[in-house]
Amino acid sequence: MRLLCIGDVVGKVGCVFLRSKLPALKKVKGIDAVICNGENSADGNGITPVSADFLFDSGVDVITLGNHSFRRKEVYSYLDRTPYIIRPANFPESTTPGKGVCTLDFGRYSVTVINLIGNMFMEPGLLSPFDKIDSILKDIDSKIIVVDFHAETTSEKLAMGYYLDSKVSAVFGTHTHVQTSDERVLAGGTGYITDLGMTGPKDSVLGVKPEISIEKFKSRLPVRFELKNGPCKMECVIFDIDDKTGKTISAERLRIL
Repeated sequence: MRLLCIGDVVGKVGCVFLRSKLPALKKVKGIDAVICNGENSADGNGITPVSADFLFDSGVDVITLGNHSFRRKEVYSYLDRTPYIIRPANFPESTTPGKGVCTLDFGRYSVTVINLIGNMFMEPGLLSPFDKIDSILKDIDSKIIVVDFHAETTSEKLAMGYYLDSKVSAVFGTHTHVQTSDERVLAGGTGYITDLGMTGPKDSVLGVKPEISIEKFKSRLPVRFELKNGPCKMECVIFDIDDKTGKTISAERLRIL
């Protein structure tokens, strides 16, 4: 099966660009399922029911999240009732809306998607993502298992990739909005990339107007982030996965302009 994984969608401009490119890409590349990180898909940070529905209606099958999962309170009940949007599984189960795992059923095979968040420079008080993934994998029957690891440091993402090699089908990183050039298939058959990148305005600082980011770094004072308008990009990876073994055959990195 061919799985398309799309980097962090930024604001309405990123959502609209994704909708303009995704249908044709799915057809040309023969895509069976689409995962995208949507934690910043609402203007002004976070995700709302409106932006999530827009992504689903555009052809996305599973939305993963991250450290901005709960920025918008209007999404809390949506997370509880919508099966194919997941937040990091290592948030506390008893107090956190939503869930961290979902499964797509394709009849002759299924695809389980897991969302995790890193500890380094992110959420250090949360359960270790390494411990959490161990407990999750004990209860999964799917041959095809895919992990979105929303983390800051390349070292933590690489460590997770090697830790899960042969245990899952693919591991991709999100959060930094900068696409890495290290897509590959690890020795045990797990597809990997350190960060998928971003879907949104290409002439920006992680989606934000450059002058605003510069002002923040120079003044060290709070600023109101505004998204950049103009030409966009959609950064993503296609994993070719053997549905009988769950092993990844190849990984193809793309930047759609």
